[in-house]
Amino acid sequence: MSEGKVAVVTGAGSGIGRAVALELLGAGWSVALTGRRTERLEETAALAPKGTREGTHVGTSLVVRADVAQPDDVAALFAAVSERFGRLDLLFNNAGTFGPGGVAVEDLAYEAWRHVVDTNLNGAFLCAQAAYRQMKAQDPQGGRIINNGSISAHTPRPHSAPYTATKHALTGLTKSLALDGRPYRIAVSQIDIGNAATDMTARMQTGALQANGEMAPEPVMDVADVARTVRHMAELPLEANVQFATVLATAMPYVGRG
Repeated sequence: MSEGKVAVVTGAGSGIGRAVALELLGAGWSVALTGRRTERLEETAALAPKGTREGTHVGTSLVVRADVAQPDDVAALFAAVSERFGRLDLLFNNAGTFGPGGVAVEDLAYEAWRHVVDTNLNGAFLCAQAAYRQMKAQDPQGGRIINNGSISAHTPRPHSAPYTATKHALTGLTKSLALDGRPYRIAVSQIDIGNAATDMTARMQTGALQANGEMAPEPVMDVADVARTVRHMAELPLEANVQFATVLATAMPYVGRG
């Protein structure tokens, strides 16, 4: 039972963020939906199930426009959550960007590199820092942070230096936050996702560049399966933690040599 629990989901206007937000709302969580496009966040809020689901009252949504790479936006987001709900039980640090696809590292513009780092790494840090402060100060103390990593935190795709570097860095951030959060009942974990069916991965079904230079279609999985996994991690008691979870399309070219 998660009625009364409060979550912040970044990047909630589409893809994995939207799916996780809807899963949590359907389970009775109150969810702050945040991202850079207000209209997409409002679409997510409108898609939330009504009434009850599985005997549980659907949670309340709060739309807050924010760019996670901007410290002032992040501060305003968490202030709005505190004012509306009074506490925070979960941050799903999901907002991210792949950056320019198909660009060789020698041709990559610094501005493109910086944009990916600012969103994927700096944004995750700013949100985790704000959540950490609130979780440490509130009564009862504690909460959970789940960072959205990627299978690129383990194995890169071709021409993905900015994205892969930030996802490797996110693993270090996850471990450090998990260690520092122990005295305050703050559990921190990471979910690494491979080929969930979203707009971002649509091209993979027609052809994605492989390590051998060939183009090949790749299997995808239902994004709802990712959302259910995040919900399972989120609803564990704070005495238990799934430190790292990997959820991927079973037949995608990742394990072994393809």
